[in-house]
Amino acid sequence: MAEAFEIEQLEEKVILVGVSLQDERETEESLAELKELADTAGAVTVGMVIQNREAVHPGTYIGSGKIWEVAQLLEETKATGIICDDELSPAQLRNLEQELQCKVMDRTLLILDIFAGRAVTSEGKIQVELAQLQYRLARLVGLGRSLSRLGGGIGTRGPGEKKLEMDRRLVKSRIAQLRRELEEVKRHRELIRERRKKTSVPVAAIVGYTNAGKSTLLNTLTQAGVLEEDKLFATLDPTTRVLKLESGQEILLTDTVGFIRKLPHHLVEAFKSTLEEAKYADIILHVVDASNPQMDKQMHVVYDTLKQLGVENKTIITLFNKQDRLVQRQTQRDFRADYVMNISARTGEGLEALKAKLEEILTKRQILIERLYGYGEAGKIQLIRKYGQLLTEEYREDGIYVKAYVPREIYGAV
Repeated sequence: MAEAFEIEQLEEKVILVGVSLQDERETEESLAELKELADTAGAVTVGMVIQNREAVHPGTYIGSGKIWEVAQLLEETKATGIICDDELSPAQLRNLEQELQCKVMDRTLLILDIFAGRAVTSEGKIQVELAQLQYRLARLVGLGRSLSRLGGGIGTRGPGEKKLEMDRRLVKSRIAQLRRELEEVKRHRELIRERRKKTSVPVAAIVGYTNAGKSTLLNTLTQAGVLEEDKLFATLDPTTRVLKLESGQEILLTDTVGFIRKLPHHLVEAFKSTLEEAKYADIILHVVDASNPQMDKQMHVVYDTLKQLGVENKTIITLFNKQDRLVQRQTQRDFRADYVMNISARTGEGLEALKAKLEEILTKRQILIERLYGYGEAGKIQLIRKYGQLLTEEYREDGIYVKAYVPREIYGAV
């Protein structure tokens, strides 16, 4: 099992660096999000630099003129390092460090660092360490001061830091071991899914951009007690809870890790078994932060990530959350969703309507039966009561008359 090593936390002052290939405004938005990520990781942003280029510089990410500008800014602000808005190649990382003589990080390393601090379960820790090692394997030669565990700060936290000084052979061996452990976790998760199918309890996966309010929604609906913070990636490990609807029907709600633009490939791969909860769900609850100016772009990122995971032909309910934060209410649309609802997970607004909609969707998937059961068949009625929707139950001389909706999966058993 992965171990977490305590590292002395140092306050880091960082300069954010981005390259704009086409739309400078989009790059500014991406850097604003990078600042949020840096805040979450505990760093203080003291400057931002954007360079307009036709292509990213293959050797140093930014051109020589901008490198000089960043060096000047580092001296003026007394910053301890820079964070680039894209994933750097080993050569770019090494060259920038040599040119600037400071700690150089990229977006991927920053996200991995946040994940390392958020992982709680053994599965989460395995996934994070695997992603960290895959990222670092190609960079062992050039990491130098940036990832020395003696330096502390961003990139040195979590289950993977003790491996940084190991040679490539040992790191590869550890990666192989982690993959075996993750396969075991995956098999266990698949067994749980199979068990759920047999019990016929429907599953709704809560997906959305990070900090859209997924955990708040799960907590408000089910009193799950999941950590809520106004930070990116406040929760990492998935949580599943039962939601009992008005009719007595039950549905499992599963909170998934938040999505983000430029989500590192290492993370998508490492967290595939967790993210695939959405693939095997019956319903997708897509939570959107309606108060965020980048709402449309965030929705696009979510749908793009779902496509990567092979999530198709699902009933999607888009929930425009945080209505309580809107100064002026507007009609919001999502043409890719089957249903659209306005809610506030914080205040509870719209949640009764959401539960009614879930009930309606589940009922549509069920079969209406009208039967007379002998008194010796009371067990079947219990099955209906647990997994279906019992409309009528009359005790007669010749048996028990039942009118109910039952899931297709248990239709043959009742």
